[in-house]
Amino acid sequence: MPHLFEPLNQRGVIFRNRVTVSPMCQYSSQDGFANDWHVVHLVSRAVGGAGLVMTEASAVEPDGRITPQDLGIWKDEQIESLAKIVEMLHRNGAMAGIQLAHAGRKSSTAPPWDDGAVLSEEQGGWIPVAPSALPYESESVNPIALSIEQIQSLTQSFVLAAQRSLNAGFNLIEIHAAHGYLLHEFLSPISNQRTDGYGGSFENRIRFLCEVVEAVRNVLPDQAPLWVRISATDWLENGWSIEQSVALADKLKSLGVDLIDCSSGAVAPGEKIPIGAGYQVNFADRIRRETGIATGAVGMITSPEQADQIIRTGQADMVLLAREMLRDPYWAMRAAKKLRQSVPSPVQYERAW
Repeated sequence: MPHLFEPLNQRGVIFRNRVTVSPMCQYSSQDGFANDWHVVHLVSRAVGGAGLVMTEASAVEPDGRITPQDLGIWKDEQIESLAKIVEMLHRNGAMAGIQLAHAGRKSSTAPPWDDGAVLSEEQGGWIPVAPSALPYESESVNPIALSIEQIQSLTQSFVLAAQRSLNAGFNLIEIHAAHGYLLHEFLSPISNQRTDGYGGSFENRIRFLCEVVEAVRNVLPDQAPLWVRISATDWLENGWSIEQSVALADKLKSLGVDLIDCSSGAVAPGEKIPIGAGYQVNFADRIRRETGIATGAVGMITSPEQADQIIRTGQADMVLLAREMLRDPYWAMRAAKKLRQSVPSPVQYERAW
């Protein structure tokens, strides 16, 4: 079996190791533009040895932002600042990935350090959209249920964002269909109570995501991997389940998806999550075993030995780290040393390793 520091080849894109910087919202943009904070945040992780560095959720439309401070890729003017980051990631040995997202009914809020409160239009917010006119929680604004025409328009927004991402030089695109945001809202019967072709049955609830995936795959070159992040379970009774995730993954594989990034939860309050070290890894393991598609494991993965075991035992093909990368941008270098593997370090830093 491969190990954590063995390269991975997807469609000719070679990741120098299996360590990925997971998408992490920074809530630090103005009008969706990347700035110096994003340069330092992302490039430092490439310098630290990660094989793939992912941007935070990047909104495909202005109203698809979680907060007004989210990163965006809904207009051509946003390409230049992202292209600068991509070039610097490549210069430091990492592949560059972007996560395309729409926040759905969880949009129009303040950043978490401002209590994440719902923003009124007077405060710079907007009315969210969703599959059904159901608020995320009692304090939330009732979203507007999307029409079929609006769904089709949003599919095109994902396509245009993917094309801009290619123009910025990104090697890989991930579609965000997890954590209670728009595409996950369509998947889950908790948030999707439509009675048309986009609601009700499993086939109808996955329709929007499948249409987005198919449309995006059609504009990507063969050498560009396409990933999808899902919440493998809602952790709620009568919600989205791991069994449905396995069936979805099998369908997405047939549409040209290369990896399922396996997270969980966040579609509605009241979840009972058995949080602990690697508590979501079993989802990546099951989807990989039952469908044959590559998977990414994420969630409270902290130690080099833990990450290496996930790869060596075939539970996942990539390990995505979030909070641990915030604590230590050079985690990959430290892990390589502990596991007696190697990862290139900048000549300026060699005396430290």
